[in-house]
Amino acid sequence: MTTAHSFSADYQGARARFREHAKRAGGTLDTLAHPETGPDGCTLSTDIACFGDRDAPARLLLISGTHGVEGFCGSGAQIDLLRRGEMQRLPAGIGVVMVHAINPYGFAWRRRVTHENVDLNRNWIDFAAPLPRNPGYDELAGAIVPRARTPAALSQSAAALDAYGEKHGQIELVRALSGGQYAHPEGIFYGGTAPTWSRRAQESIVSEYLRGAGTVGIIDYHTGLGPEGYGEQINTHPRSSADFRRAHAWYGAALASVADGTSASAKIAGDGLSAAPALLPGAQVTAMALEFGTQPLDDVLEALRSDAWLHAYSDPSGPQAGAIKRQITEAFYVDRDDWRGMVAGQSLLAVRQALAALASAVSPAR
Repeated sequence: MTTAHSFSADYQGARARFREHAKRAGGTLDTLAHPETGPDGCTLSTDIACFGDRDAPARLLLISGTHGVEGFCGSGAQIDLLRRGEMQRLPAGIGVVMVHAINPYGFAWRRRVTHENVDLNRNWIDFAAPLPRNPGYDELAGAIVPRARTPAALSQSAAALDAYGEKHGQIELVRALSGGQYAHPEGIFYGGTAPTWSRRAQESIVSEYLRGAGTVGIIDYHTGLGPEGYGEQINTHPRSSADFRRAHAWYGAALASVADGTSASAKIAGDGLSAAPALLPGAQVTAMALEFGTQPLDDVLEALRSDAWLHAYSDPSGPQAGAIKRQITEAFYVDRDDWRGMVAGQSLLAVRQALAALASAVSPAR
């Protein structure tokens, strides 16, 4: 078996491969059609594959493509599990739900965001309440995604960002850039003004496919932060909390928390993992993001800024699109066998850890 064969060169190939191997593994498949089309006019959808007992008391949810272009990694990890036969060896009392490309638009267009230009992990907030503010982003908005990409404009943009970092510190600069913002729809890390299609789709999937489970594990695949190839296991709860201690028992000492600064990820509001327990009242939910490093953070942020400019102020099918799409793809997916092997191996470990914990919850005496 070659790990590279689990990873795909584009969204359509990934979807076809996922569906093929899910069927071979004995899964039942459902599809949610997306209202938009891909850059080549292809139809877009989120695919759901279920394995084991759909009414099992303990279930594991595996999500790929929350951040669109990061789906190259997550899809490959899911397909690798299918090709290894992991779904045919599930413990008794366990069900697994794989969600392939929850943000199919971003996957197909090689964008991190949804078709509404929304970062899905900033979209899970209560929009009936006042929207969160990010004064740092407000101050820097014109420099983060300038309307022009001339040498002079880019030089002015760099100077503004450097000045902010010198005045407030690099941590505050990163927080201003990536913490999430709700006032600049053409910008990066935009949280939107209403639930996106992808958020609504995930809400319906969680409600339908995890309903009735008493114990639920969630692994959400991500890329773009941390050392190249290292899969950081990230929890959103403080280390002192019962939720973190339970996740630590599942995954071990390497588990990081965004709440105390030990993670490569900044603390954010509006992420899907933090929102999941409210969708499953009465269930014990243990959620983890598996984040694989790719490039230095500055390069990743530059790719996001370039892509935002392309779609806000230029032509996504124009002469500059090819270079920018290569730039953002490389920022979130390393097209090398060693990196893919690291993804597959660390994904396999995390899934087996989660399944073992779920099996213990179903049969504590084992």
